[in-house]
Amino acid sequence: MASPTHVINGLSHFDIAGPELAPLGAFYQAVLGWTLLPRGPGYAQLLTPEGSANGALVESEQRGITIGLVVPDLAAALRQAEAHQGAVVMPVTDNGWVQKAQVSDPAGNVVTLIQAAGGS
Repeated sequence: MASPTHVINGLSHFDIAGPELAPLGAFYQAVLGWTLLPRGPGYAQLLTPEGSANGALVESEQRGITIGLVVPDLAAALRQAEAHQGAVVMPVTDNGWVQKAQVSDPAGNVVTLIQAAGGS
């Protein structure tokens, strides 16, 4: 499956978290036909239909879904989040694939902001 084009300020990734990956993986494979690729302890990649954002299953006691959004300038996006009643809840992190950070919006929802390739 080809990777979707990452559109600036668009959805590029999602994480689905839960305490056990096996039943989560079986659920999304059976219900949606997504492909599950184990990538190490507590983490598996989810491949969705071509043209849509891929995701991951993340082992965590905290259940939830977090979306990842591509921004052209991560530092500027973090400043804007703080200037508009948001907060940085995870500082800039380089995971070897991308630079990302997490912010909460004024209602407390958390989203991951991902630095666009070639950005600052």
